[in-house]
Amino acid sequence: MTGDPTTTPSGTEARPNVARMYDYYLGGCHNFAADRAAAEQILTIFPDTGVAAQTNRAFLRRAVRYAAEQGVRQFLDIGAGLPTQGNVHEIVRPVAPGSRVVYVDNDEVAVAYARRLLPVDGRTVVVRGDLRRPDELLADPQVRANIDFTEPVALLLVAVLHFVPDSDNPYAAVARLRDATAPGSMLALSHLTMDGAPPVPTQQGREVYRRSSAPLVPRTHAAAARFFDGYDLLEPGLVWLADWRPDGEPHSAVSHGYGGLGVRR
Repeated sequence: MTGDPTTTPSGTEARPNVARMYDYYLGGCHNFAADRAAAEQILTIFPDTGVAAQTNRAFLRRAVRYAAEQGVRQFLDIGAGLPTQGNVHEIVRPVAPGSRVVYVDNDEVAVAYARRLLPVDGRTVVVRGDLRRPDELLADPQVRANIDFTEPVALLLVAVLHFVPDSDNPYAAVARLRDATAPGSMLALSHLTMDGAPPVPTQQGREVYRRSSAPLVPRTHAAAARFFDGYDLLEPGLVWLADWRPDGEPHSAVSHGYGGLGVRR
């Protein structure tokens, strides 16, 4: 889905979309001119955003691989966005070939392209759903058919919660998802922060995202840690993304957020 900058976009193509902007940061081609223009504005304000996006993706790979190595065979990726390199099913299958992966996103374009690009193998499913409506998500027939909530499941909330304002009760939504999973389930979470960032660029970046498909809601370390209520955080805890269990895989030390993995009590 490469946008043509010479064409005037319409509908969903006319407004920058956060999933497609992220795809652009990662060097992908599933984006339109409006997405690229907004992403370039962010890169002007924070030039290392593309590298930080790669760092976030590397955290996802390490966290998912760890969960699979610990015996988790079900993965619920909420806010999955557009398929890119190193998708969850691609990380899991070499470790545990029979694992089931359910991708969830609330953007119809992301869901449509994911369904087209991801394998039709009976173990990889794409669902349109919204983190802010956890009961609807949990009741979705495809989710219920592919996730056995009486067995451990890895809940992946990677680079999604910083698009959910406090007015939409993100802590309650995460708690509802936690309560639906069995003890021993895992939560892998990454979250943007502006801890230590200068205030003027921070406000400029938030203004760009205000005009996109979702506002940007960076949170402090303490605020991000609250999402792990009911979980035991594994070492090294909630840390800068590049510092979470580095394994020698090439990755940047540039982190714009925190990441951690917890086990449900």
